[in-house]
Amino acid sequence: MFLENTVNHKEQFGWIEVICGSMFSGKTEELIRRLKRAQFAKQKVEIFKPAIDTRYHDEMVVSHDANEIRSTPVPAAANIRILAQGCDVVGIDEAQFFDDEIITICNDLANSGIRVIVAGLDMDFKGNPFGPMPALMATAEYVTKVHAVCTRTGNLANYSFRKANNDKLVMLGETEEYEPLSRAAYYHALREQAEHKTEAQQKPKS
Repeated sequence: MFLENTVNHKEQFGWIEVICGSMFSGKTEELIRRLKRAQFAKQKVEIFKPAIDTRYHDEMVVSHDANEIRSTPVPAAANIRILAQGCDVVGIDEAQFFDDEIITICNDLANSGIRVIVAGLDMDFKGNPFGPMPALMATAEYVTKVHAVCTRTGNLANYSFRKANNDKLVMLGETEEYEPLSRAAYYHALREQAEHKTEAQQKPKS
């Protein structure tokens, strides 16, 4: 009897779904699939991505397999809160590039009754948790971890190895700059990269 009096059965809450993994694991592909299903069901859907992500298209969210869906590029997470009003479903791609406010915004949207689907890299090229992704995974109702195939071993890959000699945390790129590797292949590649760097530094300049 006490529960019946205290639980608000009329309050509608949404939820958060996180799709995470390495590069080339199909994160954006899965995000697009879920959003298109919602659109087919005549739900009001809005998709957002960081304005810095212009690899394939300024306004489209595009997977590596060339599937695409129209999105709204935003410079900061705060813009999503305003633009998502009145939606049934909100999709967010490349969430790791947003500031930490994205965590609060996703939870606020879910609390207001919106289904929030977030896709992003769970680890950066150094193998560390990437930006707001750990907190989003912790507060989400559903977490789907997808895997690529290791280019060196054929095993499941969950690391994004950066082939380019660049230490910037944010560096947009494709197969020329990155490759998906398994744990063993990733740490072997790091050792090789460090050895080559040391050899190059020790090589006398002509």
